[in-house]
Amino acid sequence: MKNNCLTIYNLQMTLTYIFHSGFVLETEKSILIFDYWMDIAGVVPPFLKKDKHVYVFASHFHEDHFNKDIFVWRKQRGGITYILSKDIYRHRRASKEEADVWLAKGGTWTDGSLSVWATGSTDSGVSWIVETESKRIFHAGDLNNWYARFLSEAEPGQTIHSEEMGEDIDPIAHEKQYLGELKDIRKISDSFDVVMFPIDGRIGNGYTLGGRQFIERFKVKLFVPMHFVASGFDSAWRFKEYANQKDIPFWEISREGESIEI
Repeated sequence: MKNNCLTIYNLQMTLTYIFHSGFVLETEKSILIFDYWMDIAGVVPPFLKKDKHVYVFASHFHEDHFNKDIFVWRKQRGGITYILSKDIYRHRRASKEEADVWLAKGGTWTDGSLSVWATGSTDSGVSWIVETESKRIFHAGDLNNWYARFLSEAEPGQTIHSEEMGEDIDPIAHEKQYLGELKDIRKISDSFDVVMFPIDGRIGNGYTLGGRQFIERFKVKLFVPMHFVASGFDSAWRFKEYANQKDIPFWEISREGESIEI
């Protein structure tokens, strides 16, 4: 992707926060909906009434990233393409015919107007690179350095019991996997116009580390926090100081239904 020639549109896009890791990105020609779970502010229905093609993404099967209600939208209107991670089908959360495109890490798809790369995750499913109308978008799904809080006490090859996760984890191996996924993503692209990334205060000390490691490796024109609903909006704002150090604009989301021009 780094060497691809892009058509330059110089058009604005609008990104709207739905809830948790859910967003709507409206372009001149289409509407992209990422990781719909809940819509307490009624964000999505007005977009479905617009005369634009709709692309619906779900990064993995977890209920906070995938809701079968998305399939009801096809009964309400035509012009919808569902692009889902294959793990949703493997976990029997959806039937094969319900999605138009099933992708695992390494998979790609395009319809000529929109191009998609399924990249890796440190949890279930995939993360997404989407390119459309001269903009390159990254939605992380559940890609993150989730066990950063344990790194200070970790020793190579040893596990630590996480009461929150209810399992023994190897934080050093997990971080190695995370950094490996970032390396794989850089093989596709080293810059993004928008990055939606988990900044989740529930994981404790170091909850911003994954995001910091991301912006150290990529050029980012706008950093958008997500996955913070349990720890609150202000917990996500903690990342702004790190974004400022890199001169990266940061969206301080303050409510469901809030929008920003890109």
